[in-house]
Amino acid sequence: MDEAEQDRAFAEAIDRFGPALARMARGYEADPDLRRDLEQDVQVALWQSFAHFDGRCALSTWVWRVAHNRATSHMLAHRRRNAPGWASLEDIEIADAAPSPFDAAESGQAMTLILSIVERLDPPDRQILLLYLEGVTGAEIAAVTGVSPDVAAARIHRFKTMLTRRFAAAGEAP
Repeated sequence: MDEAEQDRAFAEAIDRFGPALARMARGYEADPDLRRDLEQDVQVALWQSFAHFDGRCALSTWVWRVAHNRATSHMLAHRRRNAPGWASLEDIEIADAAPSPFDAAESGQAMTLILSIVERLDPPDRQILLLYLEGVTGAEIAAVTGVSPDVAAARIHRFKTMLTRRFAAAGEAP
């Protein structure tokens, strides 16, 4: 792909996925300054990647794969000093005794709870759930993350079950 085609592909990707990429960055990075750095890193990586894009997969698959790979690299390179360690989806108990952001919030702040849970996940589970929250199909999640569609579906199902229990424990309708 020549540079003009690369520029066009990048512009289309940013036009179609820019807001979703910003939300993805929020799921990976809580610090606003580091989040802006991550968003810029993702954009640079995406632009560079189009030199190798040959159209064998959907544009959305390509964009998500590049973005999540860059976000994972960022996360590993910039571990938060005061953050607790990551955990797998199976290890997180949402209905613990510690107050969650949702306990004191209106139902309009449910995403705060969801993102606080996602921030605690290890990178593979985080990728799957952030893609799911963006409405990406299970098959495409599998293509982006490299897991089977059954594994992606199982992790999404566990996440939804955990959220249902957590919202029920808070007295909210799921």
